[in-house]
Amino acid sequence: MKQEGYAKTLEWLKTNPSLDELCARYPSEWAAVQQEISAIVERGVAEELKAYLERLSAQPNKPSSGDSQKNREAALLQFIRSRMAHESVKKLCLSTLAADAGVTKGKLRFNLFNGYIAQKLLFFRGLERKPVSLFWFRLLWPLVWQKKRLMPLVQPRGIYCFYTRELVEALAGMIASRSCLEIGAGDGTLTRFLKNQGVELIATDNHGWSQSVEYPDWVVKLDAREALAAYSPQVVICSWPPSQNDFERHVFTTPSVQLYIVIGSCHQFAFGNWKDYRQQSAFELEEDKKLGALLLPPELESAVYVFRRKNSHA
Repeated sequence: MKQEGYAKTLEWLKTNPSLDELCARYPSEWAAVQQEISAIVERGVAEELKAYLERLSAQPNKPSSGDSQKNREAALLQFIRSRMAHESVKKLCLSTLAADAGVTKGKLRFNLFNGYIAQKLLFFRGLERKPVSLFWFRLLWPLVWQKKRLMPLVQPRGIYCFYTRELVEALAGMIASRSCLEIGAGDGTLTRFLKNQGVELIATDNHGWSQSVEYPDWVVKLDAREALAAYSPQVVICSWPPSQNDFERHVFTTPSVQLYIVIGSCHQFAFGNWKDYRQQSAFELEEDKKLGALLLPPELESAVYVFRRKNSHA
């Protein structure tokens, strides 16, 4: 791999290519990953799959310019295999959910009653999410017997969870009057909700998921590094950052940031870059279980993680 091709590959990876794009460009790497995952799935040991993903994550991330060409190429291919593995496990989880919901062929959908309840609880219109009333959700969600169909239906459109009014109010209180930036904002739903609570914040995204996400004009097209440098926020928030991403590390090295709020999963392989979370030393990390309980649906096992800069009053 020549230096020019290597540099172009790095730039391409920054656009967060889909699993299909990765597989098409690196078929031999995909074949190796597919064989390894298939063998683990066949043995049926869930902990083995988790250990496999952690082992891949423990390998070096994207190589640095100071490495030799051979080491850079090896590290790059390792990073690609790790991204492939995490994305394919996500798809595997979705297909398993669909199978658990009783759909093994044909189009996954709600029936009329279940669809009506889900629509009224979670959306204004179409797939435009609304802050969910926790009271009405707890009252009506038990009536929905096709619960397992919800996330496989909406995740392909960039929807990974639903936010309650109580969560939005709690986040607004945490942010208060400080400058705030949402990175990886997607369709800007969380920013929209927080702005309605009087929070001043800016939504940014690199618009790399245009095949599945409709970006409003007010979601500024900037990657996280550029956005952090441009706005120097005191608070940063990110909902469901991609697993093994290379942008969250810039949050921890931005001097202005006092508080970083991450919405994700109880399952660490499903989101975020835990290697960077553990290696940074400027912030204290805690899981806020009270906030996590305000994310929906509960079957998703979502979680909220809060990074507070040490020696600050965040």
